[in-house]
Amino acid sequence: MFEVGVIEEAAAAEVALDPIRARLLALLAEPHSATSLAAIVGLPRQKVNYHLKTLEQHGLVELVEERRKGNVTERVLRAMASSYVISPVALSAVQPDPSRSPDKLSARWLLALAARLVREVGQLITGAERAGRPVATFALDGTVRFASAADRAEFVQELTAAVGALVSRYHDERAPGGREHRVVIAIHPSLTNPSLTKEIPS
Repeated sequence: MFEVGVIEEAAAAEVALDPIRARLLALLAEPHSATSLAAIVGLPRQKVNYHLKTLEQHGLVELVEERRKGNVTERVLRAMASSYVISPVALSAVQPDPSRSPDKLSARWLLALAARLVREVGQLITGAERAGRPVATFALDGTVRFASAADRAEFVQELTAAVGALVSRYHDERAPGGREHRVVIAIHPSLTNPSLTKEIPS
């Protein structure tokens, strides 16, 4: 089982977003049969089996074993990944593009960058898993509390200068065998309560 599965096909994304199938996927972090899942979710086994076949057809679950119970062969399934993320590739016609949102101080541009990050890292993960190789990545995640908007602006200026200096120092256009790496740094207001979707931070 993969730690993270990246859904890149629109049809698979539609299947995974169905509330019942999403719940089944979560439960299938551990192997289950249609019978055991039906008892947990309170649905008829036939209906659960239908959803499982759909998930299997789109490569979201895999067969672990088949076991005989009387005259019935019980199929035990497990999710292909512990968790899933839907790549913007699944909505290729309307996926956010940073080049279409040139205002680098806008939340829309940041969201487009985040979508591109999910898309590119998702493709790297998929390719690396097929090749049996790891992906070299690094990320920082932290919180800073600014006393004022002016302090925030100064912080951004200093951060930009520091990162620019590092990039200039280590970027080697002519390095034989070198490989480009994308650097993405984001600052946005924190949600004090993520469950409050209507919260609009300043």
